[in-house]
Amino acid sequence: MAKVPSVWTVLSMLEWATDFFKEKSVPSPRFSIEWLLADVLSVRRLDLYLKYDRPLSSDELAKLKPFVKRRSAHEPLQYITGETDFHNVLIKVQPGVLIPRQETEQMVNWILKKHSSDKKLTVLDIGTGSGCIPIAIKKARPEWRVFATDISEKALNIARKNAALNDTDIEFAKDDLFNPTAFLDEHFDLIISNPPYILPEEKDSLDNEVKNYEPELALFCDSIEKIYQAIAHLSDQLLAPGGGVYLELHEQHAPESANAFNPAKWSSVIKKDYDQKNRFLIANKD
Repeated sequence: MAKVPSVWTVLSMLEWATDFFKEKSVPSPRFSIEWLLADVLSVRRLDLYLKYDRPLSSDELAKLKPFVKRRSAHEPLQYITGETDFHNVLIKVQPGVLIPRQETEQMVNWILKKHSSDKKLTVLDIGTGSGCIPIAIKKARPEWRVFATDISEKALNIARKNAALNDTDIEFAKDDLFNPTAFLDEHFDLIISNPPYILPEEKDSLDNEVKNYEPELALFCDSIEKIYQAIAHLSDQLLAPGGGVYLELHEQHAPESANAFNPAKWSSVIKKDYDQKNRFLIANKD
């Protein structure tokens, strides 16, 4: 059991909570307490190391204690503090929306590098969740027209608040990928999606902080093939000639996802993420 120090300073809290989280098998124990303590003290995580001897007040300890308890139960850090950074924007998150991932940020990077601000593009994000993708894109390319859909009204409410928080003008609509009705009169230069692509039988293999806390609607699908076929069908309808589709993939089912895009109509390529997993599909309409 982690030994409780007689005086709580930044350093003693970092050391005690790191040991405590290790005992609870919390992933990244040191990073976890750095994240939580930085939030409580309203400083950057790296600045904690300039304040080693700073004593923690009773109010700060009162705020931090339930954070530590929640993290010890493997609740995601982003849900505990209610926010995360994503490609130069601040995204508020809570249970009901998927926590933005590094891989999704990588996809946004590719899109922005490939498409400069010289052209005014029209973009659709399908299954927007927290709104991180369209908000990051609109922030970097304010002259673009950006639209986003989700089947979850709760997610859309959070996405709208995030758009306002980041001063980005995005048009949101509730929509069902398998029965789409939103924005059918628009033509898009880019269509983007990080759809649910985990199969129900894979649930037990997921980390506790994913399967016990993140929304199943954003994680799981009954058929990977049907999800990507639906996206391909909608993209065929809405994408302007020469337009592009950017999608995240299940690394073990990348080829079957790519098969949804008929090579007679599409040129497609599977790209790897930072961990060298088959994570993205880029498809261009011929």
